[in-house]
Amino acid sequence: MTSASPRSARRGSRLLAYSHVTVDFSQGAIAALVPFLVLERGYSYAAAAGIVLAFSLVSSIVQPVFGALGDKWQMRWVIPVSVLLAGAGIAAMGVVDSFWITALVAAVSGIGVAAFHPAGASRAREISGGDHVMMSWFSLGGNIGFALAPLAVAASIGGLGLGASPLLMIPALTGVLAAAMIGRVHAPNASAGKQTIAVAGRDDWRAFARMSAAIMCRSIVFVGIGSFIVLFMHEDRGVGGTLASASLFVFYIGGAFGTAIGGHLAKRWPRTTLLRWSYLSAVPVLAGMLLVPGPLAWVFIAMASVVLYVPFSLHVTLGQDYLPRHMGTASGVTLGLAVSVGGLASPAIGALADSIGLEYALLPLIALPAIALLVLLGMKDPQVEKTTVNETSDVTRAEAEQPPSGRRLRPGPRWQPRWSRGQQPHKCHKSDMP
Repeated sequence: MTSASPRSARRGSRLLAYSHVTVDFSQGAIAALVPFLVLERGYSYAAAAGIVLAFSLVSSIVQPVFGALGDKWQMRWVIPVSVLLAGAGIAAMGVVDSFWITALVAAVSGIGVAAFHPAGASRAREISGGDHVMMSWFSLGGNIGFALAPLAVAASIGGLGLGASPLLMIPALTGVLAAAMIGRVHAPNASAGKQTIAVAGRDDWRAFARMSAAIMCRSIVFVGIGSFIVLFMHEDRGVGGTLASASLFVFYIGGAFGTAIGGHLAKRWPRTTLLRWSYLSAVPVLAGMLLVPGPLAWVFIAMASVVLYVPFSLHVTLGQDYLPRHMGTASGVTLGLAVSVGGLASPAIGALADSIGLEYALLPLIALPAIALLVLLGMKDPQVEKTTVNETSDVTRAEAEQPPSGRRLRPGPRWQPRWSRGQQPHKCHKSDMP
């Protein structure tokens, strides 16, 4: 295996990030289509959320399976195939009339999304060599895809109706092309991934389970807001249809900034510390978004997006570090839980909204980041621990090399002839002899 130059690795990371744009465009399109299913087809909140459930349920089941398979085999062909499958399912949603067939094609799209994320995250780790910024590019691609989806849906479906859904296939076609252009790019150090596994040691399943619980809490908040924020702004805040759709764009585009911020902050502070601060900040921000009326709601929507997305790429890299011998599984679970669990909870939120109103149905979401914070208390960043251990070992080794008297040894040879230090040797003369 030949390694690529840093420039080639960056190119490969960007192409892979663009493929992620097109896959998560499909995920964002699911949420963006919910209002049209309610308004054009007359679906109830619970029925529309059932479409999201079909997408998420299949994704949550299939994604860990693909992650486990990725631990055994390198299945790079999965990346372009999954992009195509995710787009095809979304494209078909508007041209079928039956609720069950709509749910079926949504599930097909979910399979494509589920197949992409473990393979894509493992490939991103391989290309980047574990660099936090390059890994944040991969996550950032997904955020941009989420953000672009409501704009594209509003421009196509909003003007032409649900029958224009095949237009939503265009991003997937470009994503397949980008995936094909990545080729056989590897990290600048081709053995970086193998070295990481060798150095990291055993899997820490307990820490991984705790972090997964925090991801579940975030997922329910993220998908719940993404599925109902447009209807919330339209019905409970009195915002017009176009501006209400823009609220979903604001929510998703703020995530692009949050992901980039998280990747850069991880170079200075432990990732677990960043996760705790993010979830702590999310509690008052979500309360402001759901309780404060007027234009300030837009500010809180953007802030909620940022604080909910800072942990996104950190969850992925932490999961891979907690399970260094099962990185495919770690990628599949962390990225799968990020959306799938929220999709499972969406019908419950929809049913509650049908019963007591959407505004009150969303209020329980405020408590979930606090639960995630409690779960993460006391958790350590494995990279920080590894660095500390290495530094301690270096100090211990240096102390062991000191002489027993405690005097420090001078570097270099203990004795050198004077002429080796630039002085001429002393020449003997007859007068010097006795």
